[in-house]
Amino acid sequence: MNIAPSFERGADGVHIARRSPRGRGGKRHDILVWWREIDKVILTVVLLLMGIGIIGVAAGSAASAHRLSTAAKTLDELLFFKQHLAFLSIGVAVMIGTSMLKREAARRLSILLAVAMFVLLIAVPFVGAEVNGARRWIRLGASFQPSEFYKPAFTVFLAWVLSWRVRDPQLPVIGISFIVLGASVALLMLQPDFGTAMLLAGTWMALVITAGMPMQKIGAAVAAIVSLVIGAYFFYDNARHRIDAFLGGSEAYSQVDLARRTMLSGGWFGQGLWMGERKNSLPEAHTDYILSVIGEEFGLVAVVAIALLFCTLVVRVLWRLADEEDLFTILAGTGLAALLGGQAFINMAVNLQLFPSKGMTLPLISYGGSSMIALCLTVGLLLAITRRNPFLTRDGLPVGPGGFKR
Repeated sequence: MNIAPSFERGADGVHIARRSPRGRGGKRHDILVWWREIDKVILTVVLLLMGIGIIGVAAGSAASAHRLSTAAKTLDELLFFKQHLAFLSIGVAVMIGTSMLKREAARRLSILLAVAMFVLLIAVPFVGAEVNGARRWIRLGASFQPSEFYKPAFTVFLAWVLSWRVRDPQLPVIGISFIVLGASVALLMLQPDFGTAMLLAGTWMALVITAGMPMQKIGAAVAAIVSLVIGAYFFYDNARHRIDAFLGGSEAYSQVDLARRTMLSGGWFGQGLWMGERKNSLPEAHTDYILSVIGEEFGLVAVVAIALLFCTLVVRVLWRLADEEDLFTILAGTGLAALLGGQAFINMAVNLQLFPSKGMTLPLISYGGSSMIALCLTVGLLLAITRRNPFLTRDGLPVGPGGFKR
């Protein structure tokens, strides 16, 4: 029989924790506890972004289907929309299931996942499937990108490593985390996946700053990252071609320019669902450039609303962590928020012609298979790590309705 904790008033008026049987109500009790402890603002923002994604993929599905159709095979106009709903359903189940984990269980899951995905990243250059000139996919029954699942696991794993300093301030945790980052970036560059490598570097920077990295070391880290980008330009063909294309106005640059023009063509309030025409010339209208499709059909007001939702998500996480005392929780929550916010920022910057093309989706909105499931896993970990019992203070005693201990 399952046992659940409860509080009872003792003879001296002090609440005493006791164990009581849950019986058949165990599952219902767990769901009620989960609903009480998760941050409903974060969950609401995430669901709103997913809802916008459903509409956005519906708007862009036909354009991508027409572009990818051949004389031998014509794709269903709603093919990507239907597939998006299927993957999103799996993703939501993963998100809810992960968010129901206790904080320690979420940490253990992330560590195991980080190790497993790191091993697969080593294998990708040798056994991975090549798509559009990049070898990023592993086929094990179904195709998926190990890097997508590695991103949230890497973030929580580094948060765990950096939190060791609480037990021993002399441990070289920043050096250890930098070695992990360097190995991860090297493996990603072999695929090549320069965008994800830079995203992980930015997430690492947010973590070490939050962990209290000295300013002189922050300067050195920034210099190292800048040197990495410069080195990539001179010695890494993929990065050089993307940067040259962006600065020189070649075909890749024209795609980014087309995305910006498509977004602006809708004006403030858009042309209406399925009324846009420029989207038909966009590559990856349902994935990388879905924000431009939304801008054309629903206007710049919708684009601004999406940007505000991502800002709300990041700010809410930081607000939630403001009075936390556990270093791991602070670091993991901050890192996951930086990961989601950073990816959204990069995608939006590409669509606004501020960055060269990165091949990076708009989180929770773009069409995606393994990427959508991985993003839902990221949100699930974020919800699990930021869970908090609203009826307990830091010393673990119950709090009355008015906020005072009884």
